[in-house]
Amino acid sequence: MIPFSILDLSPITEGSDAAQSFRNSLSLAQHGEKLGYTRYWLAEHHGMPGIASAATAVLLSYVGAGTSTIRIGAGGVMLPNHSPLVIAEQFGTLESLYPGRIDLGLGRAPGSDQRTARALRRNLESDADQFPQDVIELMDFMSKAPQQPVRAVPGAGLEVPVWILGSSTFGAQLAAHLGLPYAFASHFAPQQIMQAIQIYRETFKPSAQLQKPYVMLGFNVFAADTDEEAEFRATSWQQAFVNLRSGRPGRLPPPVENYRQKVGPAENALLDSVLSCSAVGSVETVKKGVEAFVARTGADELMITSQVFDHVARLRSYELLAEAFR
Repeated sequence: MIPFSILDLSPITEGSDAAQSFRNSLSLAQHGEKLGYTRYWLAEHHGMPGIASAATAVLLSYVGAGTSTIRIGAGGVMLPNHSPLVIAEQFGTLESLYPGRIDLGLGRAPGSDQRTARALRRNLESDADQFPQDVIELMDFMSKAPQQPVRAVPGAGLEVPVWILGSSTFGAQLAAHLGLPYAFASHFAPQQIMQAIQIYRETFKPSAQLQKPYVMLGFNVFAADTDEEAEFRATSWQQAFVNLRSGRPGRLPPPVENYRQKVGPAENALLDSVLSCSAVGSVETVKKGVEAFVARTGADELMITSQVFDHVARLRSYELLAEAFR
């Protein structure tokens, strides 16, 4: 089977706080390392009551210190929020601390609302339209022969592997043009998945980093000992997703019985769409769902996210997935 990796938003659950989320994130990374997951990524979001991974590089340093073999990285850094030099220095620092284990996924969304984005940058002169140039500038800062007079210290010469993230065909085109691996956010925005994969593979140009296309796809897994328990556990994420898309972001809520029967047709249609890139159920059910998804997409790797309220149950979900493909 193809490699599995972990995507963590360091969720803040109702009744808890960011400090506990960070401890849970380290626990998850350590668990994934023992189970043989390939990489552990954190996503940058800002101003979100239920997501604690805003200072992504700082949290990655904490996770790196508590693990030893699993690759760690950003999935991703939202580059329009930052100077490319700052990110080169941050990830150069991480690569210096944990050599050979760092990934740098780059996205062009702000990971926040416009008001928060303005607070992050102080002005909006650095926008998403500059993303391709910012990626090239950042890669140059980390190259062995930088062309710019300013040096990233640490960073220069470390060549941290760069990924392009996306949820549309734009990221696919850029990743193909630059010859970089491509990670598609199908776990929450699956609408253009097949079109993006096709564009990326058909237009890919080999580079020094990558000789042939490599596609990693986001995928939701809610695994439990029974289908019924898994469906119950998945309602925390379903509630959070509907709340977010309805303009009511909050902390990850506890699961509830029969959630989908309590919401209207618009909410159910939204969940049907995102659940097209999900597997919910027992080991057997999840295995069939994952195999069907991989057969449909030809993914080279899956980035698994499991937004489960109870941390022990969340660890169990990742454990059951690993057991399904041993």
